[in-house]
Amino acid sequence: MKIKDANLVISAVKPDQYPGESLPELALAGRSNVGKSSLINKLIGRKKLAHTSSKPGKTRTLNFYRIQGEKGDLFFVDLPGYGFAKVSKQMKEQWGEMIESYLSRRESLEAVIQVVDLRHPPSKDDIQMYDWLKHFDIPVIVAATKADKVPRGKWQKHVKIIKEQLEMEAGDELVIFSAETGNGKDELWKAIFNVIKA
Repeated sequence: MKIKDANLVISAVKPDQYPGESLPELALAGRSNVGKSSLINKLIGRKKLAHTSSKPGKTRTLNFYRIQGEKGDLFFVDLPGYGFAKVSKQMKEQWGEMIESYLSRRESLEAVIQVVDLRHPPSKDDIQMYDWLKHFDIPVIVAATKADKVPRGKWQKHVKIIKEQLEMEAGDELVIFSAETGNGKDELWKAIFNVIKA
């Protein structure tokens, strides 16, 4: 997809701060250091729109990015990373409530792109997140990132482990992705528009 423009509209912590426009929204969920920001930047062809950080747990708000493209406009919503050990229990609970409130009540939400690391089996938090999304009937696209760190010949072995451990449903798509090489970029855009049109 050709991107005409992309910008951060708002960093929200409560529903009355969410954008008022009724555009399709795709939320990105994943562990703190899994590369959600890098994935957003690669998808839209911008190096620094979504801030990447070497310190996990940097995203503490719901960041709404408005993407204007040839196939129409949409929002990417970058959620705070889960499973980050160095924040307080109280902070984790606040994040949990903020994320749960958005995911369970936001009518514009079309799907969640759950970002996992292709190199490793899904974490307990990854499995919990996938189960939670399925419980609420929220469509899920799994993006397995850092594919450039795994030899191509071993990709399918790693994909099989991810699918088995998440107990992925047959209709859910898994895209092998690399923010370094751009592998999977077109496939992920295709999966996004398939969900929006559904």
